[in-house]
Amino acid sequence: MIEIPSDLHPDLVPLVFLLGKWTGAGVTDFPGQEKANFGQEVTFSHDGRDFLEYVSHSWILDAEGNKVKPLETESGFWRIDKDRKVEVVMTRDTGVVEIWYGELADQKPQIDLVTDAVARTAASGPYTGGKRLYGYVKSDLMWVGEKATPEVELRPYMSAHLKKTVTPEEVEAVAKNLPDLPDDGIAFFR
Repeated sequence: MIEIPSDLHPDLVPLVFLLGKWTGAGVTDFPGQEKANFGQEVTFSHDGRDFLEYVSHSWILDAEGNKVKPLETESGFWRIDKDRKVEVVMTRDTGVVEIWYGELADQKPQIDLVTDAVARTAASGPYTGGKRLYGYVKSDLMWVGEKATPEVELRPYMSAHLKKTVTPEEVEAVAKNLPDLPDDGIAFFR
């Protein structure tokens, strides 16, 4: 179930499905780079203003699912207007800054984004733009990214399936609002 925080800026209600901490795994595959499984942790948060703060950390996984090394870190800000147009400003640890524009689909929690502007530092690798699709599917967050470089046409390069993570503080807040339970726990189910 999706809850709307009382202090969420009213403009952000259409994006409420993104809020929270998400963890999961995916696959990365792009010419010139080794295909790999990766783990990811994404957080969408808000502070009452008219944007969501976005932070993503990903890392390469070995065959047993253990962290091997960092893959990519992104951070940014997401906004939406009254016409369901979404804009994202994103910075990557590779030295890339992007402006993305897109739209929240009608009648479903799905966002299509396309880069409008890309700025790169001298240290960043080749990159000319991308596309992303985010979707809220059966309480999970799924996404797929496409990218292009001067040598490679736009193509899928990364995708992940993320599940919402509950923090100990959230568990404690819910527990405080539960009625007193019997000590044996069985009577609760009767």
